[in-house]
Amino acid sequence: MTSPAPRTVSLTPGKRVLFLTKDPETIRRQLRGELDLTMDAVKVEDLLDDVNTDAMTPAWVCFDYRPEDIARNAYAGLVVDGKRLFEQDALRNGNFEVIVSGFRKGTGSSRETAVQAEKWSGIRIAIAASFAPIHARNNISQGVLMADHAVLRRLQAGEAVPLAEFTKGMDPVEKLIVEHGGLFPFSKALAEGRVKVPALPHRAPRPRTMAEKILARHLVGLPESTVLEPGDAVMVNVDAGYSHEFTTAQVHHFLREEHGPGYAVKNASKLAVFEDHLIYADGVPRMAPFSAKIQLLRDLQNEFRRHTGVRDYAAKDGVSPGICHQVAREKFLDPGDLVQATDSHTCMGGGNNALAWGVGATEYAALAHAGFTNVTVPESIRFELHGRFRPGVAAKDLILHILATFARRQETLDRVMEFGGPGLASISMDERATLTNMATECTAKTGICEADEVALAWLAERRPGLDLAAIRKRAVSPDAGATYHGGVHRIDLGSIKPMVATPGDPDRGTPSDPTNGADVDAIGDVRIDIAYGGSCTAGKRDDLDMYARVMKAALDAGKRVAPGVAFYIQYGSEDVAAYAKAKGYVEIFERTGVTVIPPGCGACIGCGPGVSATADQVTVSAINRNFKGRSGPGKLWLASPLTVAASAVAGRIVAFES
Repeated sequence: MTSPAPRTVSLTPGKRVLFLTKDPETIRRQLRGELDLTMDAVKVEDLLDDVNTDAMTPAWVCFDYRPEDIARNAYAGLVVDGKRLFEQDALRNGNFEVIVSGFRKGTGSSRETAVQAEKWSGIRIAIAASFAPIHARNNISQGVLMADHAVLRRLQAGEAVPLAEFTKGMDPVEKLIVEHGGLFPFSKALAEGRVKVPALPHRAPRPRTMAEKILARHLVGLPESTVLEPGDAVMVNVDAGYSHEFTTAQVHHFLREEHGPGYAVKNASKLAVFEDHLIYADGVPRMAPFSAKIQLLRDLQNEFRRHTGVRDYAAKDGVSPGICHQVAREKFLDPGDLVQATDSHTCMGGGNNALAWGVGATEYAALAHAGFTNVTVPESIRFELHGRFRPGVAAKDLILHILATFARRQETLDRVMEFGGPGLASISMDERATLTNMATECTAKTGICEADEVALAWLAERRPGLDLAAIRKRAVSPDAGATYHGGVHRIDLGSIKPMVATPGDPDRGTPSDPTNGADVDAIGDVRIDIAYGGSCTAGKRDDLDMYARVMKAALDAGKRVAPGVAFYIQYGSEDVAAYAKAKGYVEIFERTGVTVIPPGCGACIGCGPGVSATADQVTVSAINRNFKGRSGPGKLWLASPLTVAASAVAGRIVAFES
């Protein structure tokens, strides 16, 4: 379906433009063919913002791995009053070639299926005020053009718009990818010598951010001393990566199509596959109709693993070794590594002082085969941490504060979030992982923490025989005087209060005060039906310490989980499960009415215990993302492990008072 992009772009006579408006009926009328709009008749503020990838292709749609099948259920997650706004084949049958939305198109998961659903429905141009970073990369990889609303006005006026308008702001390599019609055609041209990556200019040495240092260390064909600037297009070697059963089948499918059945991958010892995301899907009633498709995804992942020899983290006797991000940081992500994986929360590896972010299946397939990939050097924003948290406050509260302030103002958009300063030493490695994990909710490129003695000690505990001297040498810190385009922001950890994000989006504050975050004390009496502690964000050792701390206090006070509340705690890995058992936490949980679940993903993606069943149910959860419908039809609040556990005991959302 991919062909080189034309030098000028025009609308195709007879083809249509679909506007994703905030008014559902306007969308329905367009889908039914009763209404055609122009940009002159629509205000940007009338368009949907934050159209997330869960809405474009919810989890069950991703059980299909062929793009043409995925396209049949494009936008199946856009639900109004319990009903799909887009019925099956609605986008494909609407004769649309342009789709239009507001700000931050494609937030959320890295799933490339969102782009595939549009492309294989006939969409060749996506219009938005801004795009989430991974989603933008996926559009580029698939050859889908992107532009803003001003360009659409020109197109609808009949103008042939130069392709350069669609590549404005892209680096030279991204422009070449677009011009060739997508990543695979570009990669083929690069391998055949028909195209070359533009050279970088010589620059005098200057202070560098952590991202600039790590990328310089991984340059293909250039010395580490090369001075990089944000916006530079570079080819870089990739140290490590992974995929899971939601994505591996597509990677395998694309590699076979592009390179034949005998294809190979590079550096298999630091690539991995995980059986984690769908481990409990078979037990969720609404997933039962997809059991055969889920098993096919598992089978194809096993086929990929046998063919390539990558690390295998398959389930044994139905129990997963853990969530990919948690196990990867425990087992094989090291300071200074450059990591790419097919999941938006790959950035969790930044807690290990690695530069890590999620990519789509096409991009991962290409880099797994080649061993290197193209990167646009990103800008950075730095958070200087001072002091320490007050009792009852955790890293989740800090990142919710950042979401409700800096991210809401788009100051973190497509930037690397650096965490450092003297206060970082008071934050454990597990809590650092919480900060970097949720960089993707900030629509950032990734998050990364400075390496220190705390980090080295943590790694030494988990890597027998690890050469700490070598790891110390790989560890990266920024230079004094480095340039931060997003600024340097001092945060007094002692000023952070217990926080929540209101249902609908992680960067929400309270409805009455959407810019300053939601202080737990300010939300009033919010009764709950479900409390959930788990996921990659909140299933680590320290998280279990927090759940156990609250439940031990409840036990000592003669209390337990409140009547009518279901409290689930799910381990992030088998290592965490063994730790909890050794600490005696399992007995505490059993005595206080907590349901404990073996390692894996689950309620976070709507595929396990803890998912709401009805729209009137209220959940408080320690997961990272609360998009509508992601974890069931109910209302989902985000909070720290301490707040989640305290709320389970109180029966309403409350902060933990130690």
